[in-house]
Amino acid sequence: GWQASVKSGSLYYILPCNRLPVQLMSQVRVYTSNGQKKDLGSEDTTNKSAREETLHKAETGQDTTNAGQKQSLLKQPIQVKVKAVLKKREYGPKYTQNNFITGVRAINEFCLKSSDLDQLRKIKRRSPHDDTETFTVYLRSDVEAKSLEVWGSPEALARERKRRKEAEIKYRENLFRNQRLLWEYKQFFGNTKPRSSTAAMFFKGPGKVVMVAICINGLNFFFKLLAWVYTGSASMFSEAIHSLADTCNQALLALGISQSARTPDPSHPYGFTNMRYIASLISGVGIFMMGAGLSWYHGIMGLLHPHPVESLLWAYCILAGSLVSEGATLLVAINEIRRSARAKGLSFYQYVVQSRDPSTNVVLLEDAAAVLSVAVAATCMGLTSLTGNPYYDSVGSLGVGTLLGTVSAFLIYTNTEALLGRSIEPEQLQRLTELLESDPVVRAIHDVKATDMGMSKVRFKAEVDFDGRVVTRSYLEKQDIEQLLQEIQQVKTLEELEAFMLKHGENIIDTLGAEVDRLEKDLKQRNPDVRHVDLEIL
Repeated sequence: GWQASVKSGSLYYILPCNRLPVQLMSQVRVYTSNGQKKDLGSEDTTNKSAREETLHKAETGQDTTNAGQKQSLLKQPIQVKVKAVLKKREYGPKYTQNNFITGVRAINEFCLKSSDLDQLRKIKRRSPHDDTETFTVYLRSDVEAKSLEVWGSPEALARERKRRKEAEIKYRENLFRNQRLLWEYKQFFGNTKPRSSTAAMFFKGPGKVVMVAICINGLNFFFKLLAWVYTGSASMFSEAIHSLADTCNQALLALGISQSARTPDPSHPYGFTNMRYIASLISGVGIFMMGAGLSWYHGIMGLLHPHPVESLLWAYCILAGSLVSEGATLLVAINEIRRSARAKGLSFYQYVVQSRDPSTNVVLLEDAAAVLSVAVAATCMGLTSLTGNPYYDSVGSLGVGTLLGTVSAFLIYTNTEALLGRSIEPEQLQRLTELLESDPVVRAIHDVKATDMGMSKVRFKAEVDFDGRVVTRSYLEKQDIEQLLQEIQQVKTLEELEAFMLKHGENIIDTLGAEVDRLEKDLKQRNPDVRHVDLEIL
């Protein structure tokens, strides 16, 4: 059996024997990783004498059978397996020789011309954009060498970069002045361009609702202000302030709608969609401060210093007209929300609470509060007319203020939740998760996050554990297997093996990237709300 181990130089050998350890006397050569060989048969005199003494003691205590067995073992050659390891390459803290850059970046950062790039190697890579499959890139090392050839030295290139930076700053300043002059020209001669898409937004959907509300509330404010001047009623003053607050807030909503349609830029890569929520949030704060605050103030002052109210006939007429106009705007907002909620598969209540369309929500709540406040003001003014007690009128002003405060609190809460980046509904998140997990290339997904960015735009992020075998099989299905087998059979040296592995390893990584792009495209196609997908390889 295997019972003893004997040290020979720096190697340990486990040899079969019956009882005693046997010291090997044959010469052993050990090959190190750097190609040097070490002769263990020629050792110093001390180690050699120790081995002879050990061998003599072993031979003295054994019979002829064991001695013959030991001699046969000593005559067998010793095979030493040497593990061939590829030498590790040191890249250093900064390595950019294999980096790819686009032509636009090469021209901007290295101050080259398009004709300079024609002489460089062109490489086709997968495009990161959805509208194109491939695009052309250049090796950064080639671009750097070409820039030094063109400019002569790194110092000259740095001076050119500085000069171009200064020219860019000056160009932006001139552009701002030119835009200002162009605006003044349009104001003087009129804008002859066709209607832009931003202006068209106010003729349909939420923009149409907001514009109708601005016109009606502006007229209501004007007539209610005349009625307050004529009667001196606290409730009528509250109504006038209420209409003014609604007009200002809806003008702010219109500004938010126009700003939300701006094209994304480098400073705001995800666009300006949240401008609608910001405008609605400011609108809610404005209702609380301007509408509710002034109504409470006027009601409290009426309780502390009551004064008789003049004839309320004109006030009743104006309130009746305001009720009709506010009701018409309310119906427009309700119909728009019903249509949008039906398109999203949500109920009317869910659509309002989730603040899917903040601009329409503000108009809906403001007009609903306006209709109720007209009813409250009319009731309190009627009690004042019947009893002659001005306190009822002041109480009506407080009631209108309380109603406005409730509406503003709801708007502030819903828009703040939207701006904080709340998660989507659990059912929708579960559908996205199941879609990924049902794909054969995915083993598991972790750290799933789906954020509602507002206006039916969702950003989805997950860490994906990909099945490397499925990815590799997907790559092999696109290859000529017989040709691949011939390449494998032609590999004879370490250098050829390294070149083979590097070639197909890079192709497999490209295949993995293509699988990531495919999954992202499937998520967007099956879920139109998902606009941005970030899949991280685990």
